[in-house]
Amino acid sequence: MSKLLFVAVLSLAGVSVPVTEHAHTDIDAVRVWNGFALDAVRATRATDADAARLYAMVNVAIYDAVNGLAGSRDRRTHALVPGPGPRDGDPQAAAAAAAHAVLVRLDPARTATYDTRLDADLARLPGGETGARWGREVGQAVVTARAGDGSTPVETQGAGTGPGVFRAAWAGVQYRNVRPFAVADPARHVPGPPPALTSLQYAAAFAEVAILGDAALPEPDLLATYQFWSLPAGSGQPPGEWLRIGLTVAADRHLPLADQARLAALLTMALADTTVATVRTKYTYRHWRPTTAIREADTDGNPATAPNPAWSARAGSVGGTPEYVSGHSSYSGAGAAVLAGFFCSDAIPFHHATDSAPGGAARGYPGFAAAAAEAGRSRVYGGQHFEFSNQAGLGVGHGVAGEVLSTELLRRTGPTHFGACPR
Repeated sequence: MSKLLFVAVLSLAGVSVPVTEHAHTDIDAVRVWNGFALDAVRATRATDADAARLYAMVNVAIYDAVNGLAGSRDRRTHALVPGPGPRDGDPQAAAAAAAHAVLVRLDPARTATYDTRLDADLARLPGGETGARWGREVGQAVVTARAGDGSTPVETQGAGTGPGVFRAAWAGVQYRNVRPFAVADPARHVPGPPPALTSLQYAAAFAEVAILGDAALPEPDLLATYQFWSLPAGSGQPPGEWLRIGLTVAADRHLPLADQARLAALLTMALADTTVATVRTKYTYRHWRPTTAIREADTDGNPATAPNPAWSARAGSVGGTPEYVSGHSSYSGAGAAVLAGFFCSDAIPFHHATDSAPGGAARGYPGFAAAAAEAGRSRVYGGQHFEFSNQAGLGVGHGVAGEVLSTELLRRTGPTHFGACPR
């Protein structure tokens, strides 16, 4: 009995058949292999920075493998590996093999799982070995190209002291100097400093988070919104949620393989490069979190702020990296801007349940910007960030996305843009 017939029989008998991110009736290489990438990040409890790098490497490999098999009139500019590939290569086989080549290097503990899936994919693609050989070549080239990108070894910024300064040591600061995937210079996207501690703007943001983010003031809706977007270790991380949103919208619109690959590559390159600008900003300004700021407001020199030594954040923690800017916000700004640019519209409704959604319940959004705005505000509700850090983070991501959209994976001949939409 075939697998599909077996499933149908079980369904008619009233037996529930689980559906995973990998269950598809066709190869659907972009969605399936990104599902494995998301699982790898969850299983390894990767940081947001490491997750974004992994997603970008997988999707650059998929894109270059597929793009290299396109005809000369349809081939676009490459991301890392120029091609062309063999004329008779199967693009689905190439995409699967490219992703496999990256994942077995970045997540060797699950090599057997990846091998099994690739074998199954190729078994369903008669004659797919030519495309698979090309895909493996591309994936290996991507791994080689990124081997010395600065993402290792891990570096740490030591704990700070004094008013306005983040107090704990934090690891991962080597990402401030990581070689970008697409933008020319991440430093161009580093914003100016946060408001001075003695300013009215700082006092206003202080007052807002002191109320909205206070764990002592029960507010189930604010807590639920914070939890929905919290995405702690063991989740797909913030860049993974925007990748998932992009894959969902692409599936809803039945995008062909080449367009799926281009969307995922643009999105993940922007998310990875947003990491660099975000970490550089945090490292540069080293701003204190609201918990410290509120408890020690008597040291900030601002007569409009009042200390509350007993204050605790609704999130239940101070936060593990410097406050300015909000990384969740920068990733959300980048993700929303790339998706709106790719689809030439922000007004695309969708439903989504994050990895940390309370009860697994999905939320509906009228467009990408609305989801990004909620994700950013969730950090204020959790008492993790000031609103000026949310706004600056959204701006960082939006700026990175704009550069990526205007410079990457474009047509090699003829018109390349329609307004802000990549072509």
